[in-house]
Amino acid sequence: MRTLRIAAGVEAFSLVALLANLLTTHTPAVSSLVGPLHGTAYLVVFAATWQVSNAAMSGTRWAAAVPGVGGLLALRRLRSEGA
Repeated sequence: MRTLRIAAGVEAFSLVALLANLLTTHTPAVSSLVGPLHGTAYLVVFAATWQVSNAAMSGTRWAAAVPGVGGLLALRRLRSEGA
């Protein structure tokens, strides 16, 4: 779960950074650095969600597949199931 929390935060933050760059200066260096970071975080979120045992029945794995905010959606679903 710790890996999922960290990767979800990085995924969401990197999406915000990419969109902010796109809407303001559109600096290629920012896109070159943050783009692969965002992609890697997305893959880590997806893989970490598949490792959680109670994610299979609830559709949490499908929520993790949503680009950009999938990690946050998966965490929310896992927390609501655990409560």
